[in-house]
Amino acid sequence: MGVNMGMNMPAVDNLLPVVRIGDIPHEGQPQRWLVEQLWGDSSVGVIGGAPKCAKTWLGLDLALSVATGTACLGKFAVPHPGPVLVYLAEDALPIVRERVAGMAQHRGLQLAAVDIQVITAPTLQLDREPHRSRLFETARRLQPRLLVLDPLVRLHAIDENHAGDVAALLAYFRSLQRQLDLAVILVHHTRKNAAPGVAAGQGLRGSGDLHAFGDSNLYLRRTREHLVLSSEHRAAPAPPPVALQLCATDSRTTHLEVIADRLDRPRNLQDQVLELLAPNVVLTRAKLRDMLGVKNERLGEALQTLERTGRLCRTATGWQRPD
Repeated sequence: MGVNMGMNMPAVDNLLPVVRIGDIPHEGQPQRWLVEQLWGDSSVGVIGGAPKCAKTWLGLDLALSVATGTACLGKFAVPHPGPVLVYLAEDALPIVRERVAGMAQHRGLQLAAVDIQVITAPTLQLDREPHRSRLFETARRLQPRLLVLDPLVRLHAIDENHAGDVAALLAYFRSLQRQLDLAVILVHHTRKNAAPGVAAGQGLRGSGDLHAFGDSNLYLRRTREHLVLSSEHRAAPAPPPVALQLCATDSRTTHLEVIADRLDRPRNLQDQVLELLAPNVVLTRAKLRDMLGVKNERLGEALQTLERTGRLCRTATGWQRPD
């Protein structure tokens, strides 16, 4: 008796779409940029940082640059500008307008010509329907090149430490990106108890999936001297960190600006001590400890090594370089 081999074959409609490897379109340029060096074209990811680190300012700067084709932070070019859609859950609409208006005025732009659409819904819960479908349909109709959602914590009611729930939420953002061919920026906080020296992405609050999810990620942190912006990309090397400043000398044109193109930190504590003790500068051990923010024992070891190798000498008034 013959066997009907077709009885258990799945219907054609149930098959997954496939393509032969050689038929995939070739990209002449391995990384296409939405904002050069900062954000990949049609990429998803996070702007991360502690509270009051200008994350929202950076998100709006990116939005204005993409919408107008002007350089982000006065430095990073936008090859192919287009419309932008934003939702800022923690800022009143007049404040959003005032910030963007000041940034636009600084760039010599008329606010009326800026193609940024602002979602005005009082809440947006993207772990549930109908909010997901409404955002999808809004983005499908407006066809933005960039969607900015700020902050992530106000966009859901899940436990951010639950990997399964976080993965499902991130899958929704990935589906937006893939189906609508747009970039998605999520503004998110870093943990308060992140260990010193930990990689920036590993300091993001919640599940580690948030770090792994990003095609492009930007991180802001404050040092004693600067607001520092660093980045990472899935398909391109990360550029050196840059120092930023929120320029507010004229309240009508407040904006973020790059003030140092490259930040090469000293390799070790000894180098940092020598950097502080420029020629003819004398500092006590206590002053050095306060400026460097290190433990007394560790500083003492560095000072002893520098003295033993003849690069520093101890005087009655403090430490200094030898004449």
